[in-house]
Amino acid sequence: MERFEVESSTIESIGYDRSQQILEFEFKHESIYQYYGVPEYEYNGLMGAESKGEYLAEHIKGTYRYQKIN
Repeated sequence: MERFEVESSTIESIGYDRSQQILEFEFKHESIYQYYGVPEYEYNGLMGAESKGEYLAEHIKGTYRYQKIN
């Protein structure tokens, strides 16, 4: 999955697979997490958010199933 670098104090890059609805985060401490069943509107909201970390905390965490992949 291709990830794009973002301006964030904790997140290095973000990727999204539209066909599988997988949202992927690479954190600055080199951990990668995938969130499953995430609709495209959440990805668009995240990428347009002033604070990516805040959006993650308020809209993604605790809502979608996830897995650490490394």
